[in-house]
Amino acid sequence: MHIWLPEAHVEAPTVGSVILAGVLLKMGTYGMLRFVVPLFCFGNFYFNPLVFILSFMSIYYVSLITFCQIDLKKLIAYSSVAHMGYVTLGLFTFNLIGLQGSIFLMLSHGIVSSLLFFIGMVYDRYKTRLIFFYKAIYNYMPMFVLFLFFATLANVGFPGTIGFVGEFLLMFSFLFVSKLAFFISGLGFLISITYSFWLYNRVSFLLPYHVFIFSDLSKRELFVSLPFIFMIFFFGLHPAHILNILESHSLFTLNFNPFLLFF
Repeated sequence: MHIWLPEAHVEAPTVGSVILAGVLLKMGTYGMLRFVVPLFCFGNFYFNPLVFILSFMSIYYVSLITFCQIDLKKLIAYSSVAHMGYVTLGLFTFNLIGLQGSIFLMLSHGIVSSLLFFIGMVYDRYKTRLIFFYKAIYNYMPMFVLFLFFATLANVGFPGTIGFVGEFLLMFSFLFVSKLAFFISGLGFLISITYSFWLYNRVSFLLPYHVFIFSDLSKRELFVSLPFIFMIFFFGLHPAHILNILESHSLFTLNFNPFLLFF
């Protein structure tokens, strides 16, 4: 229940939000991956049901709060928290596929969330984060709307994007845990699709309240956004570049194998 995170994103500048979502938010899950999972075998097994319950509560609670947001950065921040709940679920599935899915989702979350927060660059133009203020913006910023569409596809895990690989591995790993966990997690992904495209539709296509005369993405913004778009589709279509590195990492060969043998 990282209720501090949306407030931190709102108060931080765009660059600060990108660093917070792309790097700092992964420190907690990396600590769980590097120390909690390999070292505390009995504790992980004993508290596994509690971790699943708390993770599902976090996913659904935050997802429902996301629907109520009128602040652009707060909505993206709550969406970010909801996706991190799946990372903790994958770490405690006690199988290799779930671990790979969690790490891949951490990577994809860092890329996609960073791009979504960088899209908050519209705040620099209009000096407001209220969603209802941005209506039919495709008339004035078509390139911005296109990049927002790609980021939304990756955020909901559309096939061919980097978000699909991690979510697919996690959903497959939940089958080894229970069918109930698979069903509940699937509903959570459907909710994320709903509020993600609802945000995209409200910002891009609804009737405008005001008329703006503004430029599209500048050269600097285009230069910063294009690497994110490239990684979203490159690693989505070629995930083996990351999965091969994960399988050859010492975490799997030294620390995690005794844990798997124990169970």
